[in-house]
Amino acid sequence: GAADVQMQSPPGAPQLAIRFRHDALARWGLAPGDVLDTIHTAYEGSVAGEIYEGTRSYEVAVMVDPALRRNVAAVGSLPIRNAAGVFVPLRDVADIVQTSGRYVILHDGAKRVQTVTCNVAGRDVNSFVAEARRTVGARVPLRQGTYVQFTGAAEAQARSRRDLLVHSTIAGIGILLLLLIVLGNVRNLLLVAVNLPFALVGGVVALFISRGELSVGSLVGFVTLFGITLRNSIMMISHYDHLVSVDGLEWNRSTAIRGASERLVPILMTSIVTALGLLPLALGSGSPGREIEGPMAIVILGGLITSTALNLLVLPALALRYGRFERSVRP
Repeated sequence: GAADVQMQSPPGAPQLAIRFRHDALARWGLAPGDVLDTIHTAYEGSVAGEIYEGTRSYEVAVMVDPALRRNVAAVGSLPIRNAAGVFVPLRDVADIVQTSGRYVILHDGAKRVQTVTCNVAGRDVNSFVAEARRTVGARVPLRQGTYVQFTGAAEAQARSRRDLLVHSTIAGIGILLLLLIVLGNVRNLLLVAVNLPFALVGGVVALFISRGELSVGSLVGFVTLFGITLRNSIMMISHYDHLVSVDGLEWNRSTAIRGASERLVPILMTSIVTALGLLPLALGSGSPGREIEGPMAIVILGGLITSTALNLLVLPALALRYGRFERSVRP
C-alpha cells in the first residue's frame, strides 16, 4: 500500500571520509582529538585573533592555502605534529576515501533525523501503519541509540480518535444520567437507548458497502447519528408518557399505535431533512477536501435508514412490552 516513497535526506552528496588507524596514532603518539583539531583548522579555519579598526573588529582565521583546500589528493599530505615535534603525514595514520554522504543532515530536538515519507494507496492508514511497524521492527537492524517513530496522518488520526472516544464517552454518561432523571425509571431509559444498536447497524453496513474505513470522519458520523437517534427515541417515549400521564389514556396496544402514528410525521421529517442535507456530501465523498465530511455523511445516512424504520416499527412493540408509564396523581 505504500506509494510515492521518498527520503527527505537522500544519499548522494560527495564527501571525504577520514578513518583513523588507532594503532598508527598510538605508535606516533598522537591523540585523535588533536588530529581532528588540526584537520578542522586546515580546512575549516580557526580564529587566531582579532583586528580592530576604529569601532569595527575583524577576526583573523588560520587555514591552509585555498589551492590545497580544493585538492583532494593533498589531504593525505597534511602534516600532523606530535608532542615530540615530529611531523607525520595524515595518510600514515588514517585511511582517506571518497564516499557519498547525505545531501543535508536534518535535526529535531538536537537529534539527527532521517525522514521517510509515503502515501497510502488501496488500503486504510491504520492497517498500513500496523503492518509497517511489524515489518520494520523485524527486518530493519538499528544501531545503538537509533529508534523509529511513526508520525504524520496516522499519529494525528490516532490522537483524534482517542480524544473523540474519551470526550464522547464522558458526554454520553452525562446524557444518560440526565435522561434517567427526566424519564424517572430505568426501563424507559433502556427503551430510549435500545435504538442506538439499530443506528449502529445501519452505519456499519453503509460504511462496508461504500468500502470506507473507520476514520475520524466516520467516528464523528457515529456520534452525530447517535444524537439524532436518541432525539427520535425521546420523542416517541416522551409522547407515550404524555398520553398516559397527561391525557389519561390506558397503556395498551391502541395507545402504543396512536403514539407511533402521531410521531410518524415529526420523526420522518427530521430524518428526511437531515438525509437530504447530507446526500451531496455522501455522493462526493471521494472528492479532494472531503476526507472528513464524506465518511461522516455516509455513516449518518445509513444509520438514519435503519434507526428510523426500526424506531417506528420495533420501538412501539418494545415499549408496549417493557415500558412503564403511569398516570400522574392529581390532588
